[in-house]
Amino acid sequence: MLHFSDKPVNRIAIRLKPAAERMVKKGHPWIFDGGIVKQNKEGKAGDLAIIFDNKKNKFLACGLYDPNSPIRIKVLQVHQSANIDADWFEQKIQAAFDKRKSLLETDTNSYRLIYGENDGLPSLIADVYDTILVVKLYSSIWYPYLHHFLPALLAISQSKTIILRLSRNLQKEENDLDLYDGKILHGTLENEVIIFREHGLLFAANVIQGHKTGYFLDHRHNRLKVGTLAKGKTMLDVFAYAGGFSVHALAQGATEVTSLDISAKALGMAKENAALNPHNGKHILLPADAFEGLEKLKHQQKKFDIVVIDPPSFAKKEDEVAGALNSYQRLAALGTALVNKGGLLVLASCTARITAEAFFAAVEQKLDESPQRFVLLEKTGHDVDHPIGFEQGAYLKCGYYRCR
Repeated sequence: MLHFSDKPVNRIAIRLKPAAERMVKKGHPWIFDGGIVKQNKEGKAGDLAIIFDNKKNKFLACGLYDPNSPIRIKVLQVHQSANIDADWFEQKIQAAFDKRKSLLETDTNSYRLIYGENDGLPSLIADVYDTILVVKLYSSIWYPYLHHFLPALLAISQSKTIILRLSRNLQKEENDLDLYDGKILHGTLENEVIIFREHGLLFAANVIQGHKTGYFLDHRHNRLKVGTLAKGKTMLDVFAYAGGFSVHALAQGATEVTSLDISAKALGMAKENAALNPHNGKHILLPADAFEGLEKLKHQQKKFDIVVIDPPSFAKKEDEVAGALNSYQRLAALGTALVNKGGLLVLASCTARITAEAFFAAVEQKLDESPQRFVLLEKTGHDVDHPIGFEQGAYLKCGYYRCR
């Protein structure tokens, strides 16, 4: 393990506006800069902010101070004071690991061990791929605590190597610890592409250069479900990326799978992932913009037994929500034209700023307008390793619709 100096952090006394205080008491993990009424000193990233109850003048919560974010304090502990030390982190990480035990009883060795705020560690992600632990930081508040939580992550996950990934914002910031995106913090890495198992199937993740930590783990249960429904079927996988849905369908006996993605590099990964698993079905790679590709398939009067449409997030900001909903509706309308009678349309969203209610209302409006009749079979959310600890932590929604 690389040595990180145990620099003392300052403590800052904080008082909040009544509305912000009420949110903290309800367990919300974010305190915005506008919610702070008073603080006794200026703070630097990672300083421990102690929030006092305005009426009782006693400890209410503590969190990590972030001067570089409008979310000025990321809350760690509410109502009961605690020392934010190695023991505290070990308890948090062990509690998170225990929530994932049912998943690890399956033939799966890839999972999200720490899901940020939802596991009580805001702006911190830790994903495991076989024996490789990938820690992604979204804020410099964690730099002073690396020596506290990295040993616990390593021990509890029983990993051999730790890779550090940094968010785009952190990559732009200087730090005095010589930390950079892709740095090996512990152990060795013979190949930046790691082969891991997901419900018995093999996949590859580039833990140094891949998106996020190397792969998207959140749709695991939906990929498994689609796979079990694909035997003897044809399938279209839109926004296929590395072929998660495609691979499960092929491995479970789909006769033909078309993976559509705008990125030729992503489709190359999909082809490689499919090749890792025995299958007899035909795998077609279709490099195209999703909207243009779907329009072309519709014009060609192509039909599939299963159509999966799983786009990336469409709205990073609030003023993009309306456009995102419109895009989801366009995709749903195009999808309806490509499903065989008796077939399945799977529509998903990972846009955190759009609620499940808003997403399903938007796409189901287009399904109702379709000449075909679609019946809802099931709605799913997060897999077990993506627990929801607060309202904004719920981003993933997926609907299964049968064409009658």
